[in-house]
Amino acid sequence: MAALVKQKNSLLLSMVILAVFLMLWHLLTIGGTGQGLPGPVPVLKTAMEFIRHPFYDNGPNDKGIGILTLYSMGRLVFGFGSGVVVAIIFGVVLGLNRTIFRAVNPYIQILKSISPIAWMPLLLYSVKNSGITALLVVFMASLWPTLANTSFGVANIKKDYMHVSSILQLNWFSRLFKVVLPAAGPTIIAGMRISMGSAWVAIVPAEALLGSLGLGYFVWNEWNNLSLTSVIFAIILIGIVGVIIDFGLNKIAERIAFVD
Repeated sequence: MAALVKQKNSLLLSMVILAVFLMLWHLLTIGGTGQGLPGPVPVLKTAMEFIRHPFYDNGPNDKGIGILTLYSMGRLVFGFGSGVVVAIIFGVVLGLNRTIFRAVNPYIQILKSISPIAWMPLLLYSVKNSGITALLVVFMASLWPTLANTSFGVANIKKDYMHVSSILQLNWFSRLFKVVLPAAGPTIIAGMRISMGSAWVAIVPAEALLGSLGLGYFVWNEWNNLSLTSVIFAIILIGIVGVIIDFGLNKIAERIAFVD
């Protein structure tokens, strides 16, 4: 009962914060200090226009917001999926060998600090294809956080778990899937959530700069058309999609996380 009351209070407070934000936004736009910034009502009208027909297709550069979102999601799924698979494989290898882990970890930390967008000129020069470059940017954004967390999580597994697996004479694959990955699961999932956020943040500027169809392309195209209501709508949509993705990944984490 107390938990339900706290949940209701949190929801009420959240709605109050939203109402205050919308009111301040509205006052800013009508007070003259917004310098032409559209208010919440025009943005809502623009949003309804896009949502009313989200999957129309009038040619290569005129597609509905639903189709553009699917383009971005497709890049995210492919780039994030491949990046996480590679990161977990190499993270397990590094985590099981402390000598290699200590030698390689400084370089991982350096590479993790580099924005994926910084790699884009080199990637575009190498592959000479904007679509593949966008996927590689997402791959790079997904790789390092999961790799760092996986190697750290595996390296810090309790020795008792490994001793028990030795006593039971588990083979390498059984030890990997029954002991190593479950024990390091929470750390790996935490890295995956960071990777997902990094990938989603990186995909928008990548699409905008490369001219690849997606939400990033939509934002840049609407800015070139000086349609600020569309730009603000796209920003809000990107945030909502990001929250939904993180929520889904969190639910998956709750199901598969190892309980000590």
